[in-house]
Formats: sequence, C-alpha cells, structure tokens
Amino acid sequence: MFIRKLMTLTGIAALSAAFSIPALAHTHRGTAVGAGNADRTVTLADGAKYLNVRRNETVRIDVAGKSFAWRFDSFGTPVFKLGEIAPQGVDARDIMVYVAEDPASISGGD
Repeated sequence: MFIRKLMTLTGIAALSAAFSIPALAHTHRGTAVGAGNADRTVTLADGAKYLNVRRNETVRIDVAGKSFAWRFDSFGTPVFKLGEIAPQGVDARDIMVYVAEDPASISGGD
C-alpha cells in the first residue's frame, strides 16, 4: 500500500515538473523591464544573426523599428533565440542571444 502511494505521488510530482518547464523557460532568461532602465541600446540591422549581452545587463533592443527592454538576470550564461523573449509583433525569431558572465560577479583568485 505504501509503495503504491509513493509511486502515485512520484508520478504526480514528475508530471507537475514536466508541465512547469515551459513556463520557466521564459523567466530563466531574464525579465522584461521599462526602456528607461536600460544600460545601453542595441539596434539590430536587417539580417542580424546574434546579440551579445552580459548577465545582469539591461538592454533596450530595437528590431525593425520596434523595441523592448530586457534585463538578462539569467541563470548561468544561456544561448537562446531572441524570439523566445521578444514581445509579440517583434520579428526576432532567427537572432541568437549569447549571454556572457557578468565581470562583476567573477571573483579573483587572491
């Protein structure tokens, strides 16, 4: 009886985790912010293939005349498509984002 309950609870927990992963995919890449909070502005030209940013950097991103601001307070240094975080109507699906480590968070070896 105990084993059956344990198996059921384990299965429910696994399903819950599996269904929550897509919801987390957006948030682990950072946070949408107001454009006035940006550290810098990047205008991506037609045909741009990539965007380089630093972890914890806030960037206003202009794509084809539309803009949004994003704080890359991500977990680690992910590589992902800009279209995964761009608001609806911003055509950024083929632009890759490369997140480098924040130099301020790297400790010295003294």
